[in-house]
Parts: sequence; C-alpha cells; structure tokens
Amino acid sequence: MMNPTKMTLLSAALAAFLLPAVAQTTNANAPTGTAPTTPPVSAAPPSTAPAPTAPETGRQVQARKEKQQDRIANGIGNGSLTSGEASTLEKKESQINQEERDMKSMDNGGLTKADRATLQQQQNQVSKQITQDKHNANVQNTNPTTGYGDRRENQQDRIAQGVKSGQLTAGEASNLENKEHGIAQEVQKDRAANGGTMTTAERQQVRAQQQQLSKQIHKDKHNAHHQ
Repeated sequence: MMNPTKMTLLSAALAAFLLPAVAQTTNANAPTGTAPTTPPVSAAPPSTAPAPTAPETGRQVQARKEKQQDRIANGIGNGSLTSGEASTLEKKESQINQEERDMKSMDNGGLTKADRATLQQQQNQVSKQITQDKHNANVQNTNPTTGYGDRRENQQDRIAQGVKSGQLTAGEASNLENKEHGIAQEVQKDRAANGGTMTTAERQQVRAQQQQLSKQIHKDKHNAHHQ
C-alpha cells in the first residue's frame, strides 16, 4: 500500500507537469469575442499630386496691351494723335513692357497677382492719356497740300499699320514717332523764319531726313522684333 506522503508528492508533481499544457489549450480555445491583436499601421504612400504650376502668364495683361496699341494706331492713322503724342504714349507702353519682362524673369516666367495688379494700374493711366490726347486740340493734318505733308502722312500710315499688326514694338514706334516729330518741328521753325515757306536747301534737307526715316520704318517692320 502506497504511503500517503508519497501519494501527495506524486500528485503535486503531476499537477506541475500538466499546468503548461492546460494553459496552452485554454488560449487556443479562447472565446471568439476576444479582441484580436491590432496589426501595425503601414506608412502612407507618397503623394502623387502634381507640382505647383508656374504663375499664370497674364493673358489679360497681354490683351489689354494689344487693345491699347490698336487705339494708338488708330489715332496715328486718323490724325487724332500727333507724332509727338504718339511717341510719348509708345514710350510709356515700352516702359510697361520692360517692367513686365523684369517681373517674369523674377517669377519663373509668370506674373504674380501683385504683378498683374501693378501692370493693370499702369495701363489704366496710359489708357486715360490716350483718351485725352485723342480728344484735345492737337491734331495731325491728314489732308496735306505739300510734298512734305504727303510724305509725312504716308509714313504715319505705315507706322500706324506696323503698330496695329504688331510688326513694330512700342519701343520702335516711339523712336520712329520721335524722329517724325523732330522733322515736323524743324519744318515749323524753317517756315516761321521764311514767311511760311522753306528754302530749296531746307526742303532738300527735310527730304533726306524723311528718306532716312522711311528706311528705318521698313527695317523695323521686317526685323525679328514683334509686339
């Protein structure tokens, strides 16, 4: 017959041996309501959004510029703008164009909202000046009665056509009109000094100047620069 003490020790050893197995069985048969372990969160995929585009190029600014060039061209053609007035207006347009180029060079080829606002304000000022000059008392004679007047009217028409078509830039038109204005002032002084007429030498000098201007108009209209 087994000693009671031995029986107690044997039972304790058997219980210690079976305890890990019971624990594994209990975990394997856990109730289905037990919350599963949360899987690790994977990193978000890299963004595929396109890179920001360059600032818009200011199509409205360009359209406004073309419209004002057309207004100047019409004023030159119909005589409501003198050569001096046209020269000043085109000089201002040329300065705005240069400022626009400078702005684009600093803004990756585009114009910022502030740039467009600045250019718009400057164009508004030129627009007002065009209106004032076209409706003041200074006019260009479109029905001349002299050889000089006929030649001048012809060259003004050529300049107006070049401005309207874009063959002449604002800078080129300003330079041509400035030369035209200079010839006109010279003619006015010569006539004032000679009782309303010009001497033969003075007429020859004016014709030579007009001939040079005519060549410059042709050259500027057929070079690589366009508005």
